[in-house]
Amino acid sequence: MSLRDRIHPQLLAWYDASPGFDFDHLEEFVPKCNAAELAALKEDPAVSARDRTIPGPAGAPEVKLRIYTPNPRPAEALPCLFFYHGGGFLFGTVYRQENLCQRYVKNVGCVVVSVEYRLAPQWKMPAPLEDCYAALTWVHDNAAQLGVDPARLAVSGLSAGGGLAAGVALLARDRKGPALCLQMPLYAELDCRLDTPSAQEITDTKVWCFDNCQKSWDKVLSPGHMPSQYEVPALAKDLTGLPPLFSYVGQLDPGRDENIAYWTRLMQAGVEAEYHVFPGCYHCFELGTPDAEPSQLAYQLSYRALRRAFGE
Repeated sequence: MSLRDRIHPQLLAWYDASPGFDFDHLEEFVPKCNAAELAALKEDPAVSARDRTIPGPAGAPEVKLRIYTPNPRPAEALPCLFFYHGGGFLFGTVYRQENLCQRYVKNVGCVVVSVEYRLAPQWKMPAPLEDCYAALTWVHDNAAQLGVDPARLAVSGLSAGGGLAAGVALLARDRKGPALCLQMPLYAELDCRLDTPSAQEITDTKVWCFDNCQKSWDKVLSPGHMPSQYEVPALAKDLTGLPPLFSYVGQLDPGRDENIAYWTRLMQAGVEAEYHVFPGCYHCFELGTPDAEPSQLAYQLSYRALRRAFGE
């Protein structure tokens, strides 16, 4: 049976039109993606968005943030969701998942801070991770100015960004940094070893597949570099003391098994976890076809998890 035969019917149109990912010609692929992101931007009258830069990690460039708030904005301090975009550590900006960030603001009633972290191959680990952590600490330290409740902070991301969210949760625990009330790494890149059955199974290049995963990790990890547990969260030995988790993944995602393994280990370490596996769904299914039934369910479940974590 081909991969196409296993795909949810409402997701087939996106699959059939997909050109795949050209990671062998990043000099052409990345600008094309960036231009498409900007062309797709749509203002939402219910959401205000503004860009700003903050100090980066010590000795590193500044970090660009895009801050989304409800419009009109309530007078009280709001919970804050940090969002790390997808793109295999290789492409993407704070505009990449603008529609998703707007959705979170409107459906959860929170501030969303999207972080433009440094990308491979120019920048290797831990550069993107440290940028994401720098954004967390800066917002926490400037919470009053931003109208953010420092006691209600959560981290989320998609794919590579999901791996960064899991890594930031580990860093915040071990550096005694800002406390998080939820981690929401969605279909995250968690394990550079790529030795699970699902990683080996999903090879169709029209969707995110083994080849994409391999190139992603090869370009963000320096040759011979022994990655830390923060850069590759699946390597973490101790998962105790981490914030509660909400997550989901498609059954046809190469990262399915590494995510399930990580969620299972979190529960075994006493961490509260809720997760969902969507049959017939590939990587980023809800972004490509947001009105499909599984996509709508994924969104509603994530809104509910955030509202619960924020005490709404």
